[in-house]
Amino acid sequence: MSVRARSSLLVACAAVAALALAGCGSGEKKETGASAAPTSLAPLPTVAAADVKPLVGRWVGTAKDYFQFKADGTGVWVRDRQKLWSGTAIPEGNGKYRFSWQGGDPKTASYWGVTLSDGNSKLLFAGTNQTYTKARTKART
Repeated sequence: MSVRARSSLLVACAAVAALALAGCGSGEKKETGASAAPTSLAPLPTVAAADVKPLVGRWVGTAKDYFQFKADGTGVWVRDRQKLWSGTAIPEGNGKYRFSWQGGDPKTASYWGVTLSDGNSKLLFAGTNQTYTKARTKART
């Protein structure tokens, strides 16, 4: 698959995921049956800096996109200067983090998260199955 095709596929996957997660509808409240699951999210847990330390920094992908995480767990996913996601990385343990959605915690592992591997030098985004590499920081003199 060419880089251009892979890039287009990544954008399409991100758009589909965003629409699905946003519940792209008419804005009308619909009646729900007794079997409908609640759509509320749990409040965000407090994230300790030590729990997200391996995630902190910029992670670069091959499709001109990147993830950037801070020591407080907040982060963004950016492609062509457009934010595709922003929120908080919630530690699950063993190098896995789920992402907050619309200011809340989905409380379950989902494809909207990442897993670190190779001594915390690789990041796998479950939403697109794309691998990212930790960017090297320039030494300050």
